Amino acid sequence: MDPNGYKRQMDRLAELRKMRDNGRLGQAMDKLRIALHGAENTMPYLMECVHAYATLGEIIQVMKEVFGIYEEPTMI
Repeated sequence: MDPNGYKRQMDRLAELRKMRDNGRLGQAMDKLRIALHGAENTMPYLMECVHAYATLGEIIQVMKEVFGIYEEPTMI
């Protein structure tokens, strides 16, 4: 593995967050959040977030806020 790979990826992520239109991203994430609360097809809203350069982690965070984190019940 490249020892500088992590730093390079973090630099690329920082550059992405600097150059993207955060207003557009915020609107796209808000629309996704609203769609997740309903019974609507969420794929168009997910794609809008992707086109606004949302990261996978940011999209997952919105889903966690709406749905919570699933924990499988433990049975003994």
